[in-house]
Amino acid sequence: MIAALVAGLLAGYGIAVPVGAVATYLVALTARTSLKVGAFAALGVATADGLYALIAAIGGSTLAHAIEPIMLPLQLASVSVLITLAVRGVATAVSQYRKRQTTARAEEIPVRPARAFTALLGITMVNPLTVVYFAALVLGGQTATAPNDSEQAVFVLAVFVASASWQLLLASSGALLGRALTGGRGRLTTAMASSALITALAIHLLISVS
Repeated sequence: MIAALVAGLLAGYGIAVPVGAVATYLVALTARTSLKVGAFAALGVATADGLYALIAAIGGSTLAHAIEPIMLPLQLASVSVLITLAVRGVATAVSQYRKRQTTARAEEIPVRPARAFTALLGITMVNPLTVVYFAALVLGGQTATAPNDSEQAVFVLAVFVASASWQLLLASSGALLGRALTGGRGRLTTAMASSALITALAIHLLISVS
């Protein structure tokens, strides 16, 4: 049981800690909206990680074989989603800056917590890094003795807790950033930088696919 807990925590932090496009978007979203919205978005990411951990725990080597034929479509879908997010982020920031909207963040970007949760859940579910990571976890964790149901449950829960704790930390940093950037120019600069980074990551992914 302890081994399953440690393995789950390591797996959860292993997929959550590297800062990629999803983490960048999470921080930027929280900075532009609120900590509540960011927290729900963070839980969306953690839920996706937990679902993949569940599939990895009960799916065995079948997961790797099932993923292989759809890797390219998943990668292309991820690129499309990331570029769309980047373009939308720039367009929204520019529009708000031109209108010089200086009201509360919730009025500027009416993103509901449930919508943020669903969006980040979907983005993470099609993130090839998450798919590949847990597929490799399955292949690397094959042993002669299969774990029992309790160990699987502990592993999945540990993955979720580890991922959620890190994503909530990122959301908190985004909320602090949002408080610091109260001016329209500051928010415009942040949105532009975030979108540029997301676009660069998407282009890098597209190059690796081709």
